Amino acid sequence: MLSSQSALRPYDALLLVSFGGPERPEDVVPFLRNVTAGKDIPDERLRVVGEHYYGFGGRSPINDQNRALIEALRTEVARRGLELPIAWGNRNWDPLLPAALADLRDGGAARVVCVVTSAYASYSGCRQYRENLAAALEQVPDAPVLDRIRHFFNLPGYVEAVADGVRSSLEGMPPTTRIVFVTHSIPVTMNRTSGPDGDAYLVQHHDVMAAVMAQLDTGHHDHDLVFCSRSGPPGMPWLEPDVNDHLEALADDGCDHVVLVPIGFISDHMEVVYDLDTEAMATAERMGITARRAPTAGTHPAFVSGLVDLVLERAALAREEHPARPTAGSLGPAWEVCQAQCCPNPRGARPAIWQEQS
Repeated sequence: MLSSQSALRPYDALLLVSFGGPERPEDVVPFLRNVTAGKDIPDERLRVVGEHYYGFGGRSPINDQNRALIEALRTEVARRGLELPIAWGNRNWDPLLPAALADLRDGGAARVVCVVTSAYASYSGCRQYRENLAAALEQVPDAPVLDRIRHFFNLPGYVEAVADGVRSSLEGMPPTTRIVFVTHSIPVTMNRTSGPDGDAYLVQHHDVMAAVMAQLDTGHHDHDLVFCSRSGPPGMPWLEPDVNDHLEALADDGCDHVVLVPIGFISDHMEVVYDLDTEAMATAERMGITARRAPTAGTHPAFVSGLVDLVLERAALAREEHPARPTAGSLGPAWEVCQAQCCPNPRGARPAIWQEQS
């Protein structure tokens, strides 16, 4: 039997890989330049987009939430009697991925397991991270080898955390309260090409939604999957309905109590605090709906423990062992290495890591 510390072999460290966000008002436009690189969007337009951030002091909440998750992971790792340095790297703002990889290399890490904070398959939620990591590896000589845990959308601890949040939000609400699950909208074509067989983004969300509903003990509640944060050209079809349009339709049908569940986001970053807590709540109030917003998984103990379980699972797989791979829902465990046709870049092929050769 492996000792506790040996259970982490061959990994020397963990890298939390996230989107990033501005820390102060003067960061907003440079951050958005990074997000929109290659799209030739003028700074004037970026300042308009940045109003969401300026309304919160120019500071994205995602950074502090990543710091909190890192501390929670460190605490859970230590609770299990393990030692695993945890680093943090972002796609679009400090600490950027090349700097994180250089720090890991300089600290002696040879092989690193990555936890990407996006739970679902799609170009923007998976392959784009893999492309950014490939680019970062090219910039850092002698960088450590990188592996990743599988997509954690159906991790039992994640589903438990979401279900706990829904359950607490329903307290004191009438039995007719409708549960509205919300995730980030993406272009329809991006969903169609997500995952090895297409449509994985929607299929995974519906699987998690069903798994959460199965855990509730609050009676039957009608429920829906809706979307937020649409962007891009008006003529490009994106997944619908928008959460605000859906709330208006529910009010027209006589619904007057709703719990909004941000199932597509692991923490309360800008799409949650602005799109849901600000815009959607204003729509609900205007339509006479009593609305609550369920908490995200954040640092829920079951979620954090589940992520550490996935790190240990990935280490066992790297040692060519056959660990148990528990899941909630009906889809079974996701993949650590993507098939070549998964989630193609809509603007043309770019190198990406964790991908089978075509």
